[in-house]
Amino acid sequence: MKTYPKKRIEVMVEAPLMNRVIGILDDLDVSGYTVFPALAGKGNDGTWHRDGMVGRVGSVVQIVVILDEERIDTVLDPLFNLVTRQIGIVTVSDVAVVRPEHF
Repeated sequence: MKTYPKKRIEVMVEAPLMNRVIGILDDLDVSGYTVFPALAGKGNDGTWHRDGMVGRVGSVVQIVVILDEERIDTVLDPLFNLVTRQIGIVTVSDVAVVRPEHF
């Protein structure tokens, strides 16, 4: 089966920032993204979990973006500017897709 190279950006932010991340992606006409709730994890500040949290404050979401490599810097620059002032992590990895027209 033929596959096509793409880039995957993963953004972990506190849930109240989700709409700002999505706004950046929408402003840049990025169509290949999905948002997932993060339920638990462990980072520099120790272990955390969603249990017992009320509302969105303190909860974390992951936004996954798949796009062409040519667009990576255009998308990463505003995302980086957002997370440098907030709690957040951005990673980039190589992926292969089987339906390139979706990205």
